[in-house]
Amino acid sequence: MISIVIAEDQTMMRSALTSLLELEDDLTVCAGVSRGDDVAAAVREHKPDVALVDIEMPGKSGLDAIADIRRESPGTAVVIVTTFGRAGYLRRAMDAGARGFLVKDNPVEELAASIRRVVAGETVIDQLLAAQALSAGENPLSDREVDVLAASDGGIPISEIAQKLHLSTATVRNYLSAAIGKLGARNRAEALTLARRSGWV
Repeated sequence: MISIVIAEDQTMMRSALTSLLELEDDLTVCAGVSRGDDVAAAVREHKPDVALVDIEMPGKSGLDAIADIRRESPGTAVVIVTTFGRAGYLRRAMDAGARGFLVKDNPVEELAASIRRVVAGETVIDQLLAAQALSAGENPLSDREVDVLAASDGGIPISEIAQKLHLSTATVRNYLSAAIGKLGARNRAEALTLARRSGWV
């Protein structure tokens, strides 16, 4: 049997995935969690073959949880299953060590087949998204520019961003200015929108 942990914040979606996957003779769901910061504990306890992980969850994003999963159970293959099929998310997931990236509107039979392929050692990526990722190019933002841009959400003052990230206000201004310039945006709000649309933040 292939054992699976599901990390999905929507209860109905998590229950539906569990029920559908349990219909397969060779798949079993050993745990489900609703928060990104609960995935590591579930993986540590169950040591599943596969962790199916959503991206946008409370506590910690699925992308950030990949490192926790790999640390707790190196043999567990991470498959991102998300509504947000963005090229930047795909790149970040694969860079972090995910073995699969699928969008939720695919049929469950395809998900089950992908789980089997990942367990067999393959990497499985939604084909349309893979093509988009190739055409989108690399993320032009540095890690620090991403951090500062993300922290600016809601238009919070630069002084608060600086305090939150332990940077000087001048440094925060420089990072924001660089991010705005690289993205061809008019201001930091537009830069954040553009970066999110591409999956870079």
